[in-house]
Amino acid sequence: MENELTFVAPEGVYSVTEDHKPTAFVHNTAPPTHPTRLSTITVRFPAKQPAAQGLGQLLGSDGVSVSSGETPEDATSPDIGSTQEITPPTSTGMPDQNHGLFSPPVGGKRRTLTRPKHNIRTTSSTFITRVQCMEGLAKTLQAKQGEVTYLFYNSAKNVYWIEAGVQAKEPLARVVFAAHPTCLDVNHTTASHEHLDLIIGFQTGDLIWLDPITLRYGRLNKQGRISNSPCTAVRWVPSSPNLFLVSHADGTIIVYDKDREDVSSSQFPLASGECSCTKNPVSHWKVSKRGVVDFVFSPDVKYVAAISEDGCLRVIDALAEQLVDCYAAYFGSLTCVAWSPDGRFIITGGQDDLVNIFSPWEQRVIARCQGHSSFLSALAFDDLRCDGRTYRFGSVGEDNKLILWDFSSGILHRPKLHSHHHRLSMASTPSLAVHRRTDTLTADHSTPNLPPLGTENPLPRFHPAPSRNEVAIVQPVLVKQLENDILTAVAFLPRWLLTGSKVGHVKLWIRPLPVTSRKNGHSSRTAADGQDLDWVS
Repeated sequence: MENELTFVAPEGVYSVTEDHKPTAFVHNTAPPTHPTRLSTITVRFPAKQPAAQGLGQLLGSDGVSVSSGETPEDATSPDIGSTQEITPPTSTGMPDQNHGLFSPPVGGKRRTLTRPKHNIRTTSSTFITRVQCMEGLAKTLQAKQGEVTYLFYNSAKNVYWIEAGVQAKEPLARVVFAAHPTCLDVNHTTASHEHLDLIIGFQTGDLIWLDPITLRYGRLNKQGRISNSPCTAVRWVPSSPNLFLVSHADGTIIVYDKDREDVSSSQFPLASGECSCTKNPVSHWKVSKRGVVDFVFSPDVKYVAAISEDGCLRVIDALAEQLVDCYAAYFGSLTCVAWSPDGRFIITGGQDDLVNIFSPWEQRVIARCQGHSSFLSALAFDDLRCDGRTYRFGSVGEDNKLILWDFSSGILHRPKLHSHHHRLSMASTPSLAVHRRTDTLTADHSTPNLPPLGTENPLPRFHPAPSRNEVAIVQPVLVKQLENDILTAVAFLPRWLLTGSKVGHVKLWIRPLPVTSRKNGHSSRTAADGQDLDWVS
């Protein structure tokens, strides 16, 4: 039953329903040098009003529905080019007493939602070389109803915007730049049917803030004013309408506010820990002496997990802007990272062909996953199949394998042969800063640093990689060998599994029909219930 377009997992059959390929390369054009990255967003379009005269019009309200607590002006949607007042959602996992860099506004203070200033169609900038939109794009968007899922991805010097589930022959829009895009992310907090905030990072260090719906853009870190090091990853701060983080190949992570102007080049770099109160950067962290490859936020937005070329996973207290823990890889650099939906586990992939599962609560590696035969490229948790007891995630690598993994939290309770790790809860992690590492770290595992908050900044706790006989081994649930270019991206959506290749070949695999929820106890047991674990003695 399996072929190039299907595979069978324990829960059912996955099949390719859409296949998006980038525009054919011009003769003598260099092939893509940076891997494809994916970013997705689902927005809800309002239902269309019927053309016939309704009750509201008969009552003289011109068809505008107004609740008892609203005025007609409040109920009217703003124009695309105007400003809008919004209240950023409050993160439920963040205590009220934490008023740090990423804390929500006190008292739910309303903030003006700003839009990019420049029209991408009429710009004279040489950084944007071409914009190609689908014919009738405006009418197509106006006709949308219900939930719509958009995909954004980069390939060569292009950024593509496509809609999932419609099997369109061409993208909604394609923007061509003078430099290579390396990473991108869309803001889920501000997303609506008439406005999207997309941040794009480039090899030159430049950043573009783009609204693909209104075709307007803004530019930050122009010509590397703040950092000319290549952007390696970009993430909006969850629940923030304006803050985002960018990691660079020089080992730094910089915090930006899209609404601020950049500080002049003569004023940057600032002293360690210093930041401008009115201009970008909001803050900057020196994380590693080697390049930062990627980073992710914890679900409660308190912590950032960053990986780097020196083979270290660093857990950073984002509110205090302090390094908490540093974990060494088994071998080589780390290449991808993900945090579980409930915050209990961090997974990393790297040049050792392994997936490591970390428990930040217990500050140790709890399992390794063996199945890839080359460097890993991307990891992602499947939120729909993570229930607090069993966890599903997927990985892709340069061996062109798509692998699905299941593991059970029960492996946390297995006896350890040579475990001497002191277990602490994440709530007590700030106390780890008092533990100094007395032995010397090698050059490849140089101690990272962040801006000190006091007169002295003790080193964080360093965790060397445990040997192979100290951790459990997780075996794959499914291994799918794909016959295309090197795989560089994987993502899970409610309806699809997404894969992307280095040249920008994106496939949408439709999920199997829904099964009974695992939480009600009626679903069948799979290998994830503990049967896929081998204990190596």
